[in-house]
Amino acid sequence: MAAASGSDRGIFGFALWKEVLAGLFLGVLAGLFFKDYAESMKVLGKIFINLIKMVVTPLIFLALVSGITSLSGAGSAARVGMKGVVAYSCTSLFAVVLGLVMANIFNPGIGISIDPAIFGDASASSQNVPSLGAFFMSLVPTNAVRMFTEDHYLQIVLFSVFTGIVINMLGPKGHHARDVLQGFSAVTFKMIELIVRLAPIAVFGFIAWMVGTQGMDIIHTLIWLVVCFLAACALQMAVFGVLIAVFGRISPMPFFKKMGSTQLLAFSTSSSKATLATAMNNVETKLGVSEQTVKFMMPLGASMNMDGTAIYLGICAVFFAQVFGVHLELHDYLILVLTCTLGSIGAAGIPSGSIIFMGMVLNSVGLPLEGIGILLGIDRLLDMVRTTINITGDAAITLIVDASEGTLDHATYNA
Repeated sequence: MAAASGSDRGIFGFALWKEVLAGLFLGVLAGLFFKDYAESMKVLGKIFINLIKMVVTPLIFLALVSGITSLSGAGSAARVGMKGVVAYSCTSLFAVVLGLVMANIFNPGIGISIDPAIFGDASASSQNVPSLGAFFMSLVPTNAVRMFTEDHYLQIVLFSVFTGIVINMLGPKGHHARDVLQGFSAVTFKMIELIVRLAPIAVFGFIAWMVGTQGMDIIHTLIWLVVCFLAACALQMAVFGVLIAVFGRISPMPFFKKMGSTQLLAFSTSSSKATLATAMNNVETKLGVSEQTVKFMMPLGASMNMDGTAIYLGICAVFFAQVFGVHLELHDYLILVLTCTLGSIGAAGIPSGSIIFMGMVLNSVGLPLEGIGILLGIDRLLDMVRTTINITGDAAITLIVDASEGTLDHATYNA
C-alpha cells in the first residue's frame, strides 16, 4: 500500500485515518479514567471548531463561485449538460430526503441528551428559526458586507451563485475576476487541508469530554448512526439500479458488475478526484459510454454530484436535532432539504467538505455548529462510503444520459 500523501497525513506525520482512530481510542480511555478533566479536554475540540468557523464563510463563497465559473465554455454540449445538471440535482435532492427519512426511522440521536447551553454562545433553540415565508424572504441580503460578518450562509450561497453567473455572462471581460477568485479559492482549500490535519487532536478532546460526561452511551449512539447511514447508502445503490432500468432502459446488472474495481478504489482512497481518471476509463471501455459524454459528464459529476454527502448531511441534521432535544417542524425539514442539497453540491472537491458545509446546514435550523465535533471520530470511515456512493452516482447518471442520447455501445455494455 502506498504511503499517505501529504494532504492525507495528520499532524504527527502518519496517515490521517490512523491518527483519527488513535485519537478516538485514546479519547475513550481519557474520558473513562480522567473524568474530572473532561471539560478541560473539550478545549482541544473547541479550538478545531473555531478554526473551521474561521474559514467556512469565505470557503462557501469562493467554492461556489469557482465551481460555477469553471463550467463556462461548455456550450457545445449544452443539451447533454442540461440533462446532467438536472439529473445530478434530482439525485442529490432524493438522497437528502432519503437521509432525512432514514434518520427518523432509526432515530440515531435518541438515547443521549446534550444541553446546547454547554457550548456557550451557541444556540439551538428552534424558536429562532423563521417561518418558511420569512425564510425565503431572508435569502436575499440587503447588505453584502453584513451577510459575511454575521455568517448568513444561505445569503452567501445566493450571492455566490449570482456572482458566478454574472462572471460567466461577461465572457472574456470576466476572466480576470474568475482567475482571481479561483486563486483565492485554492488558498482557502489549502487552509482547510492544514486545519483538517488537526482532526486527531480534536477527536481526542471531544470524545474524552463526551465519554467523561455521557459515559459509553455516546459510543453506542455513534454506532447506531453508522448503521443508519450504511442502510441509507444501500438503498441509494438500489435507487441507482432502478434509475438505470427505468430511464436508461437497460439492465443495471452489468453496471454493478463492472463498477466493482472503481468502487473499491473510491472506498480505499476516499477521494473522488483520485478515482475520477480510473472511473472515466472504466465507464468508457467497460460500460460502452461514448467518449464525449464521459469527458463532459464525469467531471461535471465530480464538481456537483455528491449523493453520499447529501445522505450524510440529512441524517446528521436530524441526529443533532435529536441529541440537542430540538423538535423539527415541517418547514424545518423543507429548509434542510434545500440546505443539504446545496451543501452536498458545494462540498464537491473540498477536503472534508461535508464537515465544512455541515455548519451551514446546522445553522439553517438553529443547531450549534460545535456539535460537529461529536462526529469527527467516525467521519473518516463514513467518508470512504460516501465517496463510493458519489462516484457510483456519477457513473450511473453518465450511463443514463448516454443511453438517452443513443450513443451507448450496447454490445460493450452487455459483454
